Amino acid sequence: MLAQEGPATATESSPPQKAVRLVDSVRKAAWIIGSALITFAAFRNSVTWHLQQVWGASGDFWQRQWEKIYNFCDGNEFVIGVIGANLLALVVFWTFNALFLLVDVTGFPQSVLKYKIQPDANVPVDRKKLKNAVLTVLFNQMVIGLPVCALWFVVMRWRGCQYTPESLPTFQWVLLELLVFSLAEEFFFYYSHRTFHHPRIYRLIHKRHHEWTAPIGIIALYAHPIEHIFSNMLPVFMGPTIMGSHMATSYLWLVLALLSTTVSHCGYHLPFLPSPEAHDFHHFKFTNNFGVLGVLDRLHGTDNHFRASKAYERHVLLLSLTPMRETIPDVVKGKKM
Repeated sequence: MLAQEGPATATESSPPQKAVRLVDSVRKAAWIIGSALITFAAFRNSVTWHLQQVWGASGDFWQRQWEKIYNFCDGNEFVIGVIGANLLALVVFWTFNALFLLVDVTGFPQSVLKYKIQPDANVPVDRKKLKNAVLTVLFNQMVIGLPVCALWFVVMRWRGCQYTPESLPTFQWVLLELLVFSLAEEFFFYYSHRTFHHPRIYRLIHKRHHEWTAPIGIIALYAHPIEHIFSNMLPVFMGPTIMGSHMATSYLWLVLALLSTTVSHCGYHLPFLPSPEAHDFHHFKFTNNFGVLGVLDRLHGTDNHFRASKAYERHVLLLSLTPMRETIPDVVKGKKM
């Protein structure tokens, strides 16, 4: 069992409790995999047909887009796999985060503030603290990210990674790869993240990330360089590496991963976006919710406090414009707010 910074998440579990957690974890994994397979089947049949009518038969639309990238880089695989991947990460991350930073810094539009998970935190955000975070993230992306991507490029070439437009995978295969990527990220992120919570390591490395007990979007990549490599980059790279994926698929996965981690750190439970309640709770309490999907947290019992909290009740996709804190209010002194 990996040790953790702060109070223990639970006492030693009895065999029946471990069995229950194992069943819950398997059930959660089965739900994720089953949902993906159902989606795959649906896309393979009717949905794919409709998409092909819009985008062109046999995925010609996406092939043309990748051809533009490939030709712009003169087919240079190093430029596409290293320079292009880093440039893509910079553009996607900062474009998406600019929307959240606008609200965090200016408080505008005020209508968004009602969706804050921790209402009194970062209103407005501390400018000095924000500046330090921005500089750290840029350092991680440009100084740390570039050589790591270069190493990954070598590994992916060994794995047989393809770059040409003619070798693009089918739409259905990409869906299956994304499922594998998600499971690989859950595994490698959970165990690397939890390792960084070991008391002997936490103070040296991971404590920097937890300076923000109420996170904002850019904090997703605010980390010690060692953590950025092993907990931010490695879990994302492992899926494509295992599958020997086409670089176009890796581009797609990189975009999805950056959007996902930004949402999980943004501090707002917004309508029609994935719930960030679980990871926000991790920043607030430190000792629960180390994974991405929650499968390994359930298996190891590192979500016990979270499951007993109001945050867990709110941890659903918001399908209305009413904030979750109004739908499921806090309880103070035995009375609902």
